[in-house]
Amino acid sequence: MANTRSAKKMIRKIERRTAVNRDRRSRMRSFVRKVEEAIARGDKAGATEAFRQAEPELARAASKGVVHQRLASRKVSRLAQRIKALGA
Repeated sequence: MANTRSAKKMIRKIERRTAVNRDRRSRMRSFVRKVEEAIARGDKAGATEAFRQAEPELARAASKGVVHQRLASRKVSRLAQRIKALGA
């Protein structure tokens, strides 16, 4: 258990930051899931629209440090590949 006032304050700050990051990560995953569900249905138009909404969410999560920049970039790239393959 924290003893000093500064340590107790850090615990409060970490709890708030953890909650915010959890919400951001959940939001990002929801947007990605919508794209994946549209791809699974074979709905290229729906997948493209969902992808347009998911891409900035991934970038925002990366810029806020919730996920690594490369992870976000990789997810965007792979989703774009899968959407492109729907038309083929």
